[in-house]
Amino acid sequence: MREKRLVLLPFLLAVTVSFSQPKVLMAKRTDHAPKIDGDLADSCWLTAPVAKEFIQNFPDFGKPASQKTEVRILYDDRAIYVGAYLYDDPSLIRHQLTARDGELRQDVDYFSVFLDTYNDHQNGFQFTVTAANVQSDARLGPNMTLDYGEYGDKTWDAVWSSNVGIKKDGWVVEMRIPYISLRFSKKDEQDWGMQLLRSTRRNNETTFWSPVDPHVNGFVNQFGLLQNLEHITPPLRLSFSPYITTGYQSLPEDGGYTHTWLHNGGMDVKYGINESFTLDATLIPDYGQVVSDDIINNLSPFEVKFQENRPFFTEGTELFNKAGLFYSRRVGAVPPGYYTVKDSVSASPNLTIVKNPSVTQLYNAIKISGRTRRKLGVGFFNAVTAPMYAIIQNKLTEKDERFETAPLTNYNILVLDQALRGRSYVTFTNTNVMRNGNERDANVTGIDVALYDKKNVHAFTGAARYSKIFGSEQYDGFNAMLRYGKVSGNWQYYLMNNIESDRYDPTDLGYLEAPNEVLYRGNIGYTQFTPTKKFLTYSYSFQPRLLYSYKPYAFSRLDLVAVGSWVFKNFWDISLSSIVTPMPAHDYFELRTPGRYLSYPFNYIAEISGSTDSRKKTFVSYDFVWAHAPKFENTYYQVSLGLRYRFTKRFTLDLSGVRTDERNQLGYAFIRETNGDPIVGFRTNTAVTSVLSGIYNFTSRINLTVRARHYWNKVKYTSFYDVNTDGSIKSRPFIMNNDENVNVFNLDAFLTWDFRLGSRLIIGWKNRIGDNQYVDGSRYNNYLDNFRQTFELLHGNEATVKFIYFLDYNQFRKKH
Repeated sequence: MREKRLVLLPFLLAVTVSFSQPKVLMAKRTDHAPKIDGDLADSCWLTAPVAKEFIQNFPDFGKPASQKTEVRILYDDRAIYVGAYLYDDPSLIRHQLTARDGELRQDVDYFSVFLDTYNDHQNGFQFTVTAANVQSDARLGPNMTLDYGEYGDKTWDAVWSSNVGIKKDGWVVEMRIPYISLRFSKKDEQDWGMQLLRSTRRNNETTFWSPVDPHVNGFVNQFGLLQNLEHITPPLRLSFSPYITTGYQSLPEDGGYTHTWLHNGGMDVKYGINESFTLDATLIPDYGQVVSDDIINNLSPFEVKFQENRPFFTEGTELFNKAGLFYSRRVGAVPPGYYTVKDSVSASPNLTIVKNPSVTQLYNAIKISGRTRRKLGVGFFNAVTAPMYAIIQNKLTEKDERFETAPLTNYNILVLDQALRGRSYVTFTNTNVMRNGNERDANVTGIDVALYDKKNVHAFTGAARYSKIFGSEQYDGFNAMLRYGKVSGNWQYYLMNNIESDRYDPTDLGYLEAPNEVLYRGNIGYTQFTPTKKFLTYSYSFQPRLLYSYKPYAFSRLDLVAVGSWVFKNFWDISLSSIVTPMPAHDYFELRTPGRYLSYPFNYIAEISGSTDSRKKTFVSYDFVWAHAPKFENTYYQVSLGLRYRFTKRFTLDLSGVRTDERNQLGYAFIRETNGDPIVGFRTNTAVTSVLSGIYNFTSRINLTVRARHYWNKVKYTSFYDVNTDGSIKSRPFIMNNDENVNVFNLDAFLTWDFRLGSRLIIGWKNRIGDNQYVDGSRYNNYLDNFRQTFELLHGNEATVKFIYFLDYNQFRKKH
């Protein structure tokens, strides 16, 4: 036994040293750029050093990759070139066609290169190519919230070229990443952080060139090094993307239709101010060709937060989003006076709307961002929106009157982000909104700090924010947060405190669900990162959270949360969670009345969710929730099912449905007594959402996507109550005609052709239920009846064509 220990000791030491020391690859300059054809036959590849010996990250961390991979890196004055030979049995290579940035959980193998061009261990770029030569790219940052398998913000799109080739013993990837798609310092010699990833779909194996230990917090900090890049000069980064759109729109109006020809034109511009900083500008943008919002009937006291789908506001905004003070949907939102005009006209039979735009026109927007050689990130954002006007006609006099629904508005963000040693950083953020005339203006300033110890095991994070509203309104508020925890290892924990004063308000350019809260929260959890006899991985956590109102400082609620999740050897997964609220909760928001609260009794929630093996043609996901509050005989359940079926490597359909049903739900009834006191009611609240989406990929650059969504919500009140000052309720007479029956339907279809690098042709069609179109809830009580009746209503239609052409100044200069 002693001899065996002596033999194993050097091996263990070697493994430990190899995992703790970053891998290094020497960069090789070439005088003759390789042809990007998916074949490594160019002689220049033979002289390049080879990166190999990849290590598994999943499913069995630490083991050598099951398949051999060899990667070579070249560079010249214009670009980085990547050549990867991924050895494998050609018959086993998965090569489903997907949308750009859509390779995750699909039946496709892929390869990625990551570049940390400032070597700050926090930020970087990702470039991915699938076995079907579909591209994906992303920007990496230190505190992004990402799904499993994602490493950065995929809304960022760069212009670069790639090709793949299937060989008798594997497949080949070639990439050309021009310097115009990167940002780096101007130095005679520099080292970049670099990582290489290979994903083999048939066994769900993810391997890295430089080992990525799941026990260690962070990703970019585990990169290897690409050394000895000499005399590369950041190019003049100047490109233009002019566009034109045309189309036709018909909308139901007063029992008929209004018809409008659509036409617009504008341009996006990228300009490299210097080697590190880039100016992005959009002039007269058109965002008609984006997926429709998932509108719901919102009974909660909190604003619905919609996903951002406009390209300019999703690409390269990781620096502006770092402090969480930028909700880009504020820019170009629905004019504040839009609904006021609609309500005024609906209340008078003698008035009709001639014009009432539902979207604020964006004049222009710019982003300036970059990072200095001293690792200081700087970002500046500015957008200007036009004043918007509604026109109302008096039917009796036939005279028109114009009303301003939104003033001329200027939005600004300034960010200074200093990367410190290791993964630490300090960030300053300021947002400012100025409106024309005597309107509300706003300013918010925030400081964010993250400090990690030398071993990256423990971390302290903190934030302080101050908001000031001035102009037509005058008030201010603050937010402060402190958190300390163990962030690496199997056992992890944290303690945190977050305070939001009653007048803290960042919502002119940011999003806040609710101020006036003091939150105490903790978490302790264990994660098994390496396989056991039955599981690939599993985790358990316990998360108590205690909530107080800030003003008055009073108890709100206590939740005890327990979560467990497991991934089985067959790649099925399951999660179980429970939430117990052991004492009555005081909800200070439901009544929409300052200082008043509604008391909810003891309740508990149980949830089970999971999914099947996503490698299969048929993939199923599910989520079941059950909750109960015995005192009110309140019962809630939710059933969510998702089905994805892959018909061929080109065609995939997804069908998902969610049904929620709550009996004896107690909530604000959106009516008040004559003295202004809020009225609440018990109600039955049923909601069903169905989404059918599909994609057909003609080639790696041409696809058709379709998404249809129907949402139905029926609210039926059974009794009404006044609320006492102690949060309890007392009965009052029944109120008629307060029930609701809401239907929303949207259909979005887009044919997209990336006919040239950076250039695109999009043909779109959108259909939706028109305004003031309703299904009679007293006649149609169930989901299927409501679904059928939506097609009896008047629908609006919009067909558009958009042409975008990418022009790179460097290519133009080279040709001329």
